[in-house]
Amino acid sequence: MLYEWSQHISFAYPVFFGLFALVPLMIYWYVRKYNGGQASVMVSTTQNFSGVSSWKNTFRHVPFILRVLTAVSLIFALARPQIKNDEQLLNGEGIDVMLCIDISGSMLAQDFTPNRIEAAKSVASTFIDNRPTDRIGLVIFSGESFTMCPLTTDHNVLKSQLYNVQSGLLEDGTAIGSGLATGVDRLKGSPSKSKVIILLTDGENNGGLIDPNTAKEIAKSVGVRVYTIGVGTEGFAPVPVQTSNGVIMQREKINIDEKLLTQIANETGGKYYRAKDDSSLKNIYSEIDKLEKSKVEVTSYRRYSEQFFPFALAAATLLLLEMILRFTLFRKFP
Repeated sequence: MLYEWSQHISFAYPVFFGLFALVPLMIYWYVRKYNGGQASVMVSTTQNFSGVSSWKNTFRHVPFILRVLTAVSLIFALARPQIKNDEQLLNGEGIDVMLCIDISGSMLAQDFTPNRIEAAKSVASTFIDNRPTDRIGLVIFSGESFTMCPLTTDHNVLKSQLYNVQSGLLEDGTAIGSGLATGVDRLKGSPSKSKVIILLTDGENNGGLIDPNTAKEIAKSVGVRVYTIGVGTEGFAPVPVQTSNGVIMQREKINIDEKLLTQIANETGGKYYRAKDDSSLKNIYSEIDKLEKSKVEVTSYRRYSEQFFPFALAAATLLLLEMILRFTLFRKFP
């Protein structure tokens, strides 16, 4: 608890800590005065005084210790400790973004770390964190499409749904048209001036009820800009396949319909990207993040909560206690 407090504390007048140099001087003065004020009696033997002591003699230094603690508390109070609270108020015009992610079986290919779908989730999570004022939603598709999360500014809920995405949630296949159409449907009623879809896939359209070109025309009609990303290395990639003998790794050829993805992007005002590894996928999302910038105004507030009172109270209490002890129990008589 004390450690956590110290991490958030600051001092308005740290120059007063220079007064700590007086503490060693107080101790030196006290020791010198104490030693110089000791009385001595010459006796022939000390045998009769051995083991003789009193509580006053044992606790004789307590008033001085209280005086030192008073000085230390007073110095801390003069330095004016404060707890700093920083707040930020975000205002601006956000963008509505739908993330459409392919979760077909081929997205388990391990040409990305640890596989394509987990790499896609990782970069999407970072993308979400970088856009605090945007409404963002999530659509998944394979042989069919499904809205995992509608447009929301509650990015914690969105990321929770993103982390739950895995291959096998839907019928297998690659329904690019259905995935795109579902994303457009979620955006068409949006009042935002800027509506964007980021569609990520690693294959060719081979399923679904809606043709990709039809979905593209719908996107154009409602002013949705589509960025498309083809995921996969060149040639072949290792893909885990379930067999009667268990899961085996099988090399499968990569077939991305780059012509279709490029056409969708170009005709809707977006751009097509090819991600061949983890690094290029991160760079793609970073570039899209820069292209689709929200108008955000950040107002910072800094509030201070004064913490000197406990130290001032401690100094007054210790000083009062020292005076009471000095003039009562430890009073010296001439």
